[in-house]
Amino acid sequence: MIPDVRESLPPPSLMPDRIYTLPELRYPERLNVGEALLDANADGDHASRVAIQAGERHLSYAELARQVNRLCHGLRSAGLDTGDRVLLRMPNVPEFIVAWLACQKLGIVTVGTMPMLRARELAYIAEDAGTKTAIVWGDLRDELERAREQAPVLERLIVVGKAKDTDTTLGSLMIGRPEKFGAVATGRDDLAMIAYTSGSTGVPKGCVHFHRDILASADAYARHVLAPSPEDRFGGHPTLAFTFGTGGLLVFPFRFGASTVLSGPFTPESMLETFAHHRVTICFCAPTSYRLMLNVPEMTKRYDLASLRTGVSAAEPLPAATWKHWRESTGIELLDGIGSTEMFHIFISSLHGRVRPGATGIPVRGYDCRVVDETGRELSPGEAGLIAIKGPTGCKYWRKPDRQAEYVRWSGWNVTGDVYTMDVDGYFTYQCRSDDMIVSGGYKIPGPEVEHVLEEHAAVAECAVVAAPDRTRGFIVKAFVVLKPGQQASESLVARLQDFVKQELAPYKYPRAIEFLPRLPRTETGKIQRYILRQSDVVPYDPKGQE
Repeated sequence: MIPDVRESLPPPSLMPDRIYTLPELRYPERLNVGEALLDANADGDHASRVAIQAGERHLSYAELARQVNRLCHGLRSAGLDTGDRVLLRMPNVPEFIVAWLACQKLGIVTVGTMPMLRARELAYIAEDAGTKTAIVWGDLRDELERAREQAPVLERLIVVGKAKDTDTTLGSLMIGRPEKFGAVATGRDDLAMIAYTSGSTGVPKGCVHFHRDILASADAYARHVLAPSPEDRFGGHPTLAFTFGTGGLLVFPFRFGASTVLSGPFTPESMLETFAHHRVTICFCAPTSYRLMLNVPEMTKRYDLASLRTGVSAAEPLPAATWKHWRESTGIELLDGIGSTEMFHIFISSLHGRVRPGATGIPVRGYDCRVVDETGRELSPGEAGLIAIKGPTGCKYWRKPDRQAEYVRWSGWNVTGDVYTMDVDGYFTYQCRSDDMIVSGGYKIPGPEVEHVLEEHAAVAECAVVAAPDRTRGFIVKAFVVLKPGQQASESLVARLQDFVKQELAPYKYPRAIEFLPRLPRTETGKIQRYILRQSDVVPYDPKGQE
């Protein structure tokens, strides 16, 4: 059964209060994001400029438009049209962008899925979103074929790359088709995409974004924080299926006539080589990735990073130590930011020349952010509470009215579940997730605060801190630690780490239990799955299960 759009969106009473305070956010009633991102460049002075660089392959805006338009005709001939929902399962390749833009120009709703998802997860998304068709990279089709056994709604695959003789391929839909296609006259609040959360807190949730939501993120965050120009080259490793990547590697560069540089699976060396070889100017990575690149021997001698002017960090808090190390090594400021799949992209960010290491930053222009208590009452500077946001984007869960009521509260405020403080200058500093606050013996201890101290120790590569049950205190602070190469786990090291935390923080915050792991459980987008670690006293965490 295909879910009905009207029944799948939140009721009006649970919709976020979207506000448009900037002139550039006042969009016309008729708006098509594909047309705005592509045709505005392909039909103008940027037609010959490089839109996509992928290895040694590149596409100009003019050639990209020709491919997108041919695919628009092909998809329509295959029976797909406005309002249909199509699942996309591809790595970061030009065909992902071609398919995404073609769907948008047709008014088809895209449902991106991350490459590492398995059949069970794909089947859930296909059934939940109601995708009858999937466009899939040949090397990623096996899991999707298995998903079809669990998701009868998924009737047809359109294959990209390696294909069977009997397959309908993306190329075959494009052959001989006209190179012009007028974008469907979609409304600014028509569905453009359903983005599923990465599952860092459990079952993925579909987040709806309208055509103007996507452009608003570019015209608020990218325009005023990154200040891009057509000369910029955007790069990084987030998957295009994740809104961090959709924004950073597709929407933002195309909104400003710049280029996007696509690369393969992340390794520290390959990412640095991409930055150097393709002269990337703005990069998008997670904090862990920056730390891994900093660990590459003679990083700045081996890789010429002179073109890089900005590094964006998101997906998890950026420790001050990582910011300082990157700045000392490269001379480049990392701009920390917090966003969410629900909000599409970043809504609080650091700004060039105004970074305070350890603080996330200040609200992006066009967003109103506050720290509040559980009743929605605004708190005084320095008090920790929930962060509440209003802006031109907002949470619209697909078929999840109960979760919608948890996220959108107090007459339209978006509440992410993150605990923050705000100082007298308006800088927001992350404390923890609301479910990461550890209450031990009556003390409230933010887990990330302990993590940041542990990660300053010379033996620690990374760590995650959670609450572990304790008969005496209710819960204790427990740290899961990944050691740097050459370091050996031992009881004496446990004691040294505990003493280190006691020296830096109030003694009651030290981790009373420490467990060493070869790696931490993460989602594909790089977020630590702390809920798996919280369960580890009942269901032991097996790192081999992540392979």
